[in-house]
Amino acid sequence: MVVQNSAMRPLTFRSAGAADSVVVAQLHADSWRRHYRGAYADHFLDGNVLADRLSVWTGRLRESDDGRSSTVLAEVEGQVIGFAHTVLDADAEWGALLDNLHVTATLQGCGIGAALMARAASFVIDNRPGSGMYLWVLEQNRAAQGFYRAIGGVPADTEPVRPVNGVPGRLHGSPVGIRYVWPDPGRLAARPDNCVV
Repeated sequence: MVVQNSAMRPLTFRSAGAADSVVVAQLHADSWRRHYRGAYADHFLDGNVLADRLSVWTGRLRESDDGRSSTVLAEVEGQVIGFAHTVLDADAEWGALLDNLHVTATLQGCGIGAALMARAASFVIDNRPGSGMYLWVLEQNRAAQGFYRAIGGVPADTEPVRPVNGVPGRLHGSPVGIRYVWPDPGRLAARPDNCVV
């Protein structure tokens, strides 16, 4: 899934549906292979990670959850280049969970992640006024931590990473996740889009 660089092209956003499960799973698996190595086992990342993610996204995008979650896609010329998945009421203290945020590797740093974060924040504000928002990032993923800090995220606490689907062999060692929080998602939602694609 590579987007060729050319003159600036319009970036559009839409809600994901069941027909998007394959492309979302591909982007998710590619992101994990690039950024989760060392925390997740190589045999999982090089093996059945795509099948695992396809199973997850087929279920997520097919099932109705009464508006408790949102998956928004970023597209250029009809091609999915990023997505964000947000779950309301995930934590009594911290609020909504940004469960996934992934952008095509060749387009990271273009503002797409921040624009997706703004849309996730708007979803939270529209549906749970007063709720905070949070996400988990691997301790080893310094680039992602820098991005989250740059858009106002604050590290709150840490936890051992849970094995994917409860399968311990999918982890490598004992990775740690850091919770980044946005007590006021309104600051994210108010950020101007400045994507250059």
